[in-house]
Amino acid sequence: MADLAIGHAARATDIKSDYLAMTRRKRMYSGVLLILFIALLASGFQLTNDRNAGGFLEGLPKLFEFPTELIWEAMQKAPALPGNLVRYFPALVETINIAAVSTLLGALGAIVLSLLSTRGLARWPRLIPVFRRMMDIMRALPEIVIALVLIFILGGGPVPAMIAIALHTVGALGKLFSEVNENADLKPVEGLHSVGASWFQRMWLGVMPQVAPNYLSYALLRFEINVRASAILGFVGAGGIGAELRVAISWGTGRYDAAAAIFQLLFLTIIVIDQISSHYRNKLVRGF
Repeated sequence: MADLAIGHAARATDIKSDYLAMTRRKRMYSGVLLILFIALLASGFQLTNDRNAGGFLEGLPKLFEFPTELIWEAMQKAPALPGNLVRYFPALVETINIAAVSTLLGALGAIVLSLLSTRGLARWPRLIPVFRRMMDIMRALPEIVIALVLIFILGGGPVPAMIAIALHTVGALGKLFSEVNENADLKPVEGLHSVGASWFQRMWLGVMPQVAPNYLSYALLRFEINVRASAILGFVGAGGIGAELRVAISWGTGRYDAAAAIFQLLFLTIIVIDQISSHYRNKLVRGF
């Protein structure tokens, strides 16, 4: 019995020593990886700074010059603020329209692709990987890259921005919708299938009532993101308030009051949309 206890104690000592050795190796590997990461980060920063038109460190003290000049000029021309707000309001409406239409089209496309790429619901199960890779590609391509290509083909305007944002929305929402679909109860679908319902009828009557609140919640969240994206795409010639902001900033001193008015319109719009969509998302998901 004593020999057995000694054997157990020896094995416990060996296990403890092996665990401590493994922990030391992990710490050593983590330290080496951290040092390599810091070295690569420093070398990459130095390379980027050398190739930049102006040095980052040299330009760092000038970081607050632009906002200071913008705010100072906007304060000096404060009486012109209401007129500028009215002047650029149509461009803001165009930006919101781009975001709304692209969100609607993207959500419809995402619903179709998500149902076709969900196990247990797919119309063609063997094509599930194909539909999933399609959503991956749409989600991986940034809106600005798609917009630049479409502007080269179609010319400047809101249409390229709308298509670019809609394509990215299909990929982003399709991923979220497919995760919601996987949690749906399949019993209504099986019941409809047993009475001869078509695939569309099974999805419309058996799945959509379960997932519609989450669909709408994610779509509202995406609408907030698309408002920001449509404003950013205006800088590359896609229209909307972003295009007006690019013109106002490019003129420099003397037009900063217009840029300040555009910033205020954009900030207020994003805040209002965020509050409204958050309110309705909470009502849909949490019931209040």
